[in-house]
Amino acid sequence: MSYISLLQAAAGSGSMLMSVLPFGLIILIFYFFIIRPQNKKQKETEKMLSALKKGDKVVTVGGIHGVISSTKEKTVIVKVDDNAKIEFSRNAITSVIVDKAEKDSKAAKDDKKADKVEEAAATETETSTEENK
Repeated sequence: MSYISLLQAAAGSGSMLMSVLPFGLIILIFYFFIIRPQNKKQKETEKMLSALKKGDKVVTVGGIHGVISSTKEKTVIVKVDDNAKIEFSRNAITSVIVDKAEKDSKAAKDDKKADKVEEAAATETETSTEENK
């Protein structure tokens, strides 16, 4: 009898593991598909808001487009028209608009940096090959 009760106890703990396993998998799925991407997006937004500077073209939550004329600790003043300036909370800025020309110049700078790195690596490879001969 004691042998049978031991087998039943062992089977009971196995079934308990099988009932908890799906909940653990659901928690992992929620973490990787919902919580983690949301945290990443929040960090990017905070980084964007802290990097706001005079002259940036921005879009607000209400859809107002303008250029930042000055920044304060918790607010920014956005120039909407020649004579119109509006003060917004930093949290009201949804995005910074990057001009195509600025993107192209950034891409060109990145390409130049990559070319310099490749040239340096090629030079090091040639130098080490010559030293090995």
